[in-house]
Amino acid sequence: MIVITGAAGFIGSVILKHFNDKGHDNILAVDKLGEKTKWKNLNNKKFTDFCDKDDFLANPDKFKGIDTIIHMGACTDTAEFNLDYLIKNNYEYSKILFEYSVKNNIPFIYASSAATYGGGENGYSDEMKDIYLLTPLNPYGFSKQLFDQWLLMQTDKPPFWAGFKFFNVYGPNEYHKGRMASVIFHTFNQINETGKVKLFKSHRQDCKHGEQKRDFVYVKDVAEIIYYFYENRPENGIFNLGTGNARTFNALAENVIKNAKIKAEIEYIDMPEDIRDKYQYFTEAKMNKLRSTGYDKDFHSLEEGIQDYVTNFLVQNYKIL
Repeated sequence: MIVITGAAGFIGSVILKHFNDKGHDNILAVDKLGEKTKWKNLNNKKFTDFCDKDDFLANPDKFKGIDTIIHMGACTDTAEFNLDYLIKNNYEYSKILFEYSVKNNIPFIYASSAATYGGGENGYSDEMKDIYLLTPLNPYGFSKQLFDQWLLMQTDKPPFWAGFKFFNVYGPNEYHKGRMASVIFHTFNQINETGKVKLFKSHRQDCKHGEQKRDFVYVKDVAEIIYYFYENRPENGIFNLGTGNARTFNALAENVIKNAKIKAEIEYIDMPEDIRDKYQYFTEAKMNKLRSTGYDKDFHSLEEGIQDYVTNFLVQNYKIL
């Protein structure tokens, strides 16, 4: 049995669907549904059972024959400042799952985050020796960094383990995320509601408005890589998961406008002062380490990903993948 935590969430549900497409349905879906609409992400998916995330942690032995844990569940709100809450949900929960994996010799795959890189002052290297140098800018990034560091300090580890520093993931099934949904999602909604796209102005002289860059990675590519590591177990470690090709917010907005087929203009607005000193002007994953494991499939370009997302999902009344 494969355990997927965060199975009703954005990335977790797409991973679940990808595993279904590969013929796997002996899956335990673990999540906390609450009052959000993310339960809809479990529609059209095959899984053996569903379990609340706290109930699972309290008694994982209730479920027999677990052969892999794919841990995608977390609080991913980069504007969440209650560190006690983040430590409990992102750090302590992950530690308990990892220790369970070690005790029972279960492969463990988990989500880290590019938020651990902070402002990028120390680069975007995912080499183990560089991880201790990272200085996250927000409590969410700190909670992920804390677990990465703790894991690397452990003498005992599962027979296979891999963590992934997700960069700017976008795509179907993120509709419940509110303000934490991708810029592509918000851009599409702004176009439909106002005929305008609002992008942050640059507050640095060396960067024009809208020319801030991010490494935008399509969620279908993320699911493909998680499956590759599940199936092949190529190498233990923590890996960047972006495309390795940073693109501007201007390019993003122009492609959403093009595929939405709605006339719209870009409006540049002041960045809130409380995030200016925490804002990343450039992120780009170094993908050498992941590529060295033998993964050789092409990523969706920004143009390809946006075209698929907008035309096959967003304009189709926010279709669930």
